[in-house]
This record gives sequence, structure tokens and C-alpha cells, in this order.
Amino acid sequence: MARPPSSAMFVNFMNHYVQLAKSAIEEYVKHRKIIDIPENLPPEFYEKKGGVFVSIHQRKELRGCIGTYLPAHKNLAEEIILNAIAAGSRDNRFFPIKEEELSGLSIEASLLSKPEKISRLDELDPKKYGVIVKCPDGRAGLLLPDLDGIDSVDQQLSIASQKGGINPDIDKNEEIYRFTVEKYEQ
Repeated sequence: MARPPSSAMFVNFMNHYVQLAKSAIEEYVKHRKIIDIPENLPPEFYEKKGGVFVSIHQRKELRGCIGTYLPAHKNLAEEIILNAIAAGSRDNRFFPIKEEELSGLSIEASLLSKPEKISRLDELDPKKYGVIVKCPDGRAGLLLPDLDGIDSVDQQLSIASQKGGINPDIDKNEEIYRFTVEKYEQ
């Protein structure tokens, strides 16, 4: 694995979460290498585990978004690095990011709370909570909170269901979970 930029890159001019994601994307796009986990991050990067989504925008338009709602890697730093690379290279809605695009990108890192199952729809709020709709057969769709144009619980659930290939009229045993997000942007 390639070495990350010098520790001077991880200073307060940009949030640590966003800077780590940005460094991972840049190294992968330029050299097709996964950066090592830097040694100068706050302790939570090495000690904490959690779901993370990395969103990439170009001129305010989505350019890539990949994440995990439960931890899939050994720590928060690895979760951010691998999800950032996936968002820039493996989001099947977009072509992989090219080097000439890097300077025009904005990066967002969203740290997800542990999902909690809800029993009533009035426990949801699309501005405050993201949702996961899950079927017993393993299909699941997720939608982050506070997205432009998503103003109702019905809209939020409909889009999350579509993303998971779930038809609420047919799939009657779905479970709904909510989660909060700590969002950091460049």
C-alpha cells in the first residue's frame, strides 16, 4: 500500500474524516493504490467502528456515493478509506472518477449511528433520520436523511424501497430502521 500524504495534510483546514476520504480517493485515482491508515489521526479512527457513507459531488451534482450502515471493516479509518475509494470507482451509476476531475470535487463523509428498528411511522422524520427498509429475504434499501427534495416519510420510504428492489404492495413483511448521521463536508 502507498504511504499517505505527510501529516501536514491532516490539519484543521479540513475535517479529518473528509481529508482522509479525499486522500484515499486521490491516491486511488492517480495511482490505483489504497493508502495506509495514517498514524496521526485522533484515537477514535482506530478505536471506533461504525457505518460510513462517502458522497462525492461535482458542481453540486452527485458523482458517487457508497457506504455501509453497519461496520464492515476493522475500524473507522479503514471504513472511510475503502468506502471513499468505492464511491469514486465502483458506484455503478457513474463512470469512475478521472484524475482531471479531482480538483472540482467536494467530499462528504457521513457517520451513521447504529440503526434502530421502529414500530410506527411517526417515529420517522426525513430531515432528522435516515431509513433502512429490509425484507426477510435479505433485500434492503437505505436513504440518508436531510436530502434535497425529500420532504415526507412516504417519499423517503418509497425511494429506500426502490433502491432495495422492494415493492411495498407485495412485500408485506418488511422491517423499517432509522438512524442518525453526523455529516462532515469539504
